[in-house]
Amino acid sequence: MLHTVPALAAPLAELAAEVRPGARILHFADESLLQDTIANDGPPPHVLRRLVSYAMYAKESGAGTLLVTCSSIGEAAEQARPLAELPILRIDEPMAEEAVRAGDRIGVLATLATTLGPTTRAVQRAASRHGVGREVVPHLCEGAFDALRGGDPARHDALVLDGFGRLAGQVDVVVLAQASMARIVTEADGGVPVLSSPRSGVGQLA
Repeated sequence: MLHTVPALAAPLAELAAEVRPGARILHFADESLLQDTIANDGPPPHVLRRLVSYAMYAKESGAGTLLVTCSSIGEAAEQARPLAELPILRIDEPMAEEAVRAGDRIGVLATLATTLGPTTRAVQRAASRHGVGREVVPHLCEGAFDALRGGDPARHDALVLDGFGRLAGQVDVVVLAQASMARIVTEADGGVPVLSSPRSGVGQLA
């Protein structure tokens, strides 16, 4: 697993133990991949190069798959696939597929602009693969990511829940663009399904 938010390693390892008992999970944590992506309004070329390098390290360590757990670099992960010698999975791809099956109007909620675009496009590509028309309604929770990074998870959660409330009445399903947002799923009650990436994304390992 390649993380840009180190705190995700422990909960995702727990999920992996459920869906792939006995598997040996190796964790790479590199916050600079996300920092550089934010600074450049998207993944710069060296992020792609380093993703390919991490895939090489994973293979040399005996891994059979590299799961990229950061949606902001998800498109770079796709670009790295033909350059790597092992499968590279995006944690949010199964969620995008599920969203397309869940309704015609799909809300995408994010705390980072660099994730909002890639997740929106992932949903749109999933709709194209299935040959269906879907409307995607994006919403950015301004300030939530900075609150979480600054050690104020309560403010992060409040801002995300506020954004969810604004979006829920307009759509058939809400997608949480980042794995770090999954913490609010149990509190989100807007009468629409809420999809997050950790469980379905890690479920690919099964």
